Parts: sequence; structure tokens; C-alpha cells
Amino acid sequence: MEPGSRGAAPDGVSVSAVLPAGGSGERLGGATPKQFCAVQGRPLVSYAVRAMERISWISDIIVVVSPENIETMKTIIEKYGHKRVTVVEGGITRHRSIFNGLKVFAENEFSSHLLQKPEVVIIHDAVRPFVEEDIVSKVVMAAKEHGAAGAIRPLVSTVIASAADGCLDHSLERARYRASEMPQAFLFDIIYEAYQQCTDYDLDYGTECLHLALKYCKTNAKLVEGTADLWKVTYKWDLYAAESIIKDNLSQQVCVITNVKETHAQVGFLLSESLKSQIKVEAISISLSKNDSHVQNIFPGQCYNFVCINDKKCALQETQQLVDMLEKSNIPLLYPVVLILVHLDISENNSFNIGMEDLTTIKKFARETKKKNILVYGLLIQYK
Repeated sequence: MEPGSRGAAPDGVSVSAVLPAGGSGERLGGATPKQFCAVQGRPLVSYAVRAMERISWISDIIVVVSPENIETMKTIIEKYGHKRVTVVEGGITRHRSIFNGLKVFAENEFSSHLLQKPEVVIIHDAVRPFVEEDIVSKVVMAAKEHGAAGAIRPLVSTVIASAADGCLDHSLERARYRASEMPQAFLFDIIYEAYQQCTDYDLDYGTECLHLALKYCKTNAKLVEGTADLWKVTYKWDLYAAESIIKDNLSQQVCVITNVKETHAQVGFLLSESLKSQIKVEAISISLSKNDSHVQNIFPGQCYNFVCINDKKCALQETQQLVDMLEKSNIPLLYPVVLILVHLDISENNSFNIGMEDLTTIKKFARETKKKNILVYGLLIQYK
């Protein structure tokens, strides 16, 4: 499938996602619910939406929020350019909110228009920002075969039960048990039927969707081993951990693109060599206007940092080509891309040869690309 295209999941399954985001964030502390707390300047829920949004074969993304946060969510969608997203009013509990999200596909009263019912529906917490397409695909295909599926992880701590007097009653054998994580996926008809049959007790006190499918539809979920980054932001220190992971992801690799005369190519070489001791470097020496295939090959590696070295007076046309390629790749959907333009001034004059008009053009270009989650910076070097 071409980057940025919309299509079907493996085996042609129609898929949509429901993201419950109605929690109050009591355990986090503070007045702002955790799903709306900023991480690197972006609300946490936006990362979760982006994670689903960049998977081209997910048709619709339903975000379920409490009534008082509907306008806040709509503002986030508009500000960050989210697509294929419908905001739904949640219930007083997690299960009631998920049920409302499912009703968008089955009952007109919960949406201005009835969305097409998917064969498989994904349920994923809005406060789990780190989820990759690979695990989502595995869970979806397992759900298609078994009716329900969910990601799991090994238990970190031993689970114990206390007696009425507060003393130890018994402990569980940790090796036999797993922690239930997200994402989970279900054949839509199975999970919707399960919610329709739920008792008020289940809706008010239950938390596990896989259990509902088993209890009411006799569907044994397939358990899929998940990755370590599926954890849920619950406490305040989790926000700091999330920010650290994002920064780490953004600093893993840099692509240095050198587009200068051979006599000046040494600058690009020296820059690449100096960076190699700190970061993975992909060095390319090409003209973007003539050949972009080498740059295209970098995109599947999820590189978020680009340094473009050019000796032309104003190389924005070629830079625009790189921006267009980045947009098509969907890379800027999840994290911001950093694009540093290095201009080598090779004139014999002592003063720089870029005028105010050129600087104004570059600033305007940077403002426009920022809206696309691409951060452009400029560096002017006088090279003799």
C-alpha cells in the first residue's frame, strides 16, 4: 500500500476504532483530565488519535468524551488537523462510554449520521499514546478469526489477595497470569450484542471488554503478546515518562541531505561524521529535484530529523518537494518532523547574500509547514 493511502486491513476486513476518553483523571491529580494534559505541547489524546489515524485501513475513529469536554475535543481535532474522527458524548462509566461509541454504528440518535458498521471494531484507551500498526493489525486479524482478541503483557508484580482482617489470604502464581492491555478488537456484532445484554452492574462496575464477550457471547478471546510500550498513562510521573519516550523517539536518527557542488560537499561529510558519535545518521548526496527515491527509502524507517545542506541562494522549491514527500509518508501525523535548512554562502563578499525578501519568504514557508507538524529552522553559513 502506498504511504498515506486509505485501504482495507489485511484480508480486506473493514475496521473502525472507539477511543474512550471520558475519564476524570483522579489518580493523576490536578484539575485537567489526563487525556487532555499536554505532552510536548500536544494533548495526550491527540497522540492516541494520531496513532490510529496514521493506519490507513481504519475507516472511522470514535472519540468518546464527557459532555463538558466535547467542545475541547472538537477544538483539538481542528487544531491538529485530525481526520476521520467523530466525537461522541460518553456515559458515567467506562463501559457506558464504550457502549455509546459503538452505538454510532447502529443507532441514529448517537450521531448526526449513521456511520457504516465495520466488521471489526478496535477499542483503545485514549491515554495509551504509544501503539504501532503491527500490534493493531495482529489484534484485528485475531479478532476476525476468534471473534475477540486483546493485547497482553507479563505481570510485573505478584498479585495477592487479602483476608477480611487485612492479612495475606493467598497469592497467585505470576507465571500463569498476564496483564490485560490495549488495543483490543472484536467482531462488531459480538461486542455490540454483549453490551446490549449487559446488566447495570456490569456497565457500572466492570472494566474488561474481553470478559463481556466471554460472559454474554461465549467468545473466548485470542490473547496477543504486546510490546512494552502499550502502557497506560495513569499517574503524574507517567506524563514525564511519556514525554521522555517521545523525545527519545525523535532523536534516534537524522537524515543529512547534501545538495551542493562537489567542491563544497566536504561540509556535508564533516557534519555527518560529527553526528555519528551521537545518533544514527543517514547521509544522502543528491538533488531532490532529480531523484527522490533515496529519500523515500528513509521514510519507512520513521526518521523525524532532516538536515538539508544547499548552496543555492533560495532552495525553497526543492525543500517544498521534501515537505510534500513527508506529508505523503504520514510521518508528521504522530510526531513533529524537524527540518533544518543549512545554506552555504559561497560569495566572495564579506556580507551574507540573502536579503530581507528571501528571509521573509523563508519565515512564511516555516509558518505554513508548522501547521503540518513540520518544524523548519534555518542556518546560514558563510563558506570560504
